[in-house]
Amino acid sequence: MNKHVIEQTVIFFSVSKWLFLSSAVGIMIGGLMSVFLNILSTAEQTRSLLPFPFYFTLPFALMLTTWIVRTFDQNATGHGTEKVIEAVHKRDGYINAKVIPVKLVATVLTIFSGGSVGKEGPGAQIGAGAASFVATLLKFSKTDRKKLVICGISAGFAAVFGTPIAGAIFGIEVLIIGVIMYDVLLPSFIAGFAAFTTAQFLGVTYHYYDINMYRAFNLDFGLIGQVVMAGVFFGIVSDLFITAVNKIETGIRTIPYNRYLKAFVAGLVMVIVSYFLSESYLGLGLGTIRDALSPSTLISDNVHWYDFILKTIFTAITLGSGGSGGIITPVFYVGATSGVVFGHLSGDHIALFAALGFVSVLAGTTNSPIASIIMAVELFGVHMANYAALSVVIAFLITGHRSVFQSQKLALNKADNITIGKGNDLDDTSISIDMKDIDKVKRLRNRLRYKRLRWQVKNAKDDFE
Repeated sequence: MNKHVIEQTVIFFSVSKWLFLSSAVGIMIGGLMSVFLNILSTAEQTRSLLPFPFYFTLPFALMLTTWIVRTFDQNATGHGTEKVIEAVHKRDGYINAKVIPVKLVATVLTIFSGGSVGKEGPGAQIGAGAASFVATLLKFSKTDRKKLVICGISAGFAAVFGTPIAGAIFGIEVLIIGVIMYDVLLPSFIAGFAAFTTAQFLGVTYHYYDINMYRAFNLDFGLIGQVVMAGVFFGIVSDLFITAVNKIETGIRTIPYNRYLKAFVAGLVMVIVSYFLSESYLGLGLGTIRDALSPSTLISDNVHWYDFILKTIFTAITLGSGGSGGIITPVFYVGATSGVVFGHLSGDHIALFAALGFVSVLAGTTNSPIASIIMAVELFGVHMANYAALSVVIAFLITGHRSVFQSQKLALNKADNITIGKGNDLDDTSISIDMKDIDKVKRLRNRLRYKRLRWQVKNAKDDFE
């Protein structure tokens, strides 16, 4: 038989196989996500039944989630997606099925009480756990199980946020920085679309944003320049978010006190700040995100310049003290609110920059620029594509070789004269910089210090006179 015919026949059977498997897994995960989201929605609605502010329960909830995770499955700790990436790279996609109920309960408790976490990490972990369980039960090969688990990440993300294409790309882009796994592209698309469609069929509704900006890409050099600067700004915000979350989580873990006492005190600190300042940093924060993305400046003015800073701190404290939930929704919050800040600084287009921050900080903190650009189109409309592409890629590069997911593998050099140890996890990757570039940075820093000193001397002299 002709070799070409044999090749095409093998490809046909492979495509047929993954059409069936990824569709089945997507439908299953769509059903699971609808259950998870409905439980979460019901829990949030019952807050009003309490005779006191719901977030007064936060110290006790953090203690309880710490106990639940430590007792039943420690893989349910943190923000979920990190553990799934680790399972794909280090355990051929094997995830113990008991993480599904543990993660669900711990996340609902954390969000109900006001813990600053998201729902997408648990969605990805629950979806991946279900996919791994099915693959292990049916005795799939390690390679097929890994593929199915990646489909689970895509399906969970797509069903939670209502972005099937971005969800599919995110599931394969988030694993290795700089590499898209094309062999899982079709299964991920199918699983994401199947999960999204199933969740919609079962009554899950999604919120999309019409920021009423540009329906075509007008040649406005001033605006293009602002978008470039916004990309740099969002890259810096992403870097600060990663640093703050890592430092605060590490700091809380190293405090030499009982973990339950630390959880209680951390919750109490957030209760006090929320009571005297604002409740907007608690829970998912979707109301603040909607305000930031509103085309009405009267509504977006409700967002304060310090909101993204406090949200970062609340998220880090929640995760570091034993809370369980995702980190992407807080990233959206930080991105959208920092976009409002940039919009006020630039003087216009506040909704546009909030939307750009929404996806650009996602790209910077998770190293997923392609998924972020597609998400901009799915959430905000196709007219956002050009602006988003520019801002997202710049933010992705400015953040450097860092991520909120330390289990990501590195396969991309983001700049010339930087040498990286490709193929390693981010937390053990060696990065070296050319000495000439280090000297240039030092000279620039010294020059800036000299100019600042001269400016201070001049001002002091003027004041004296």
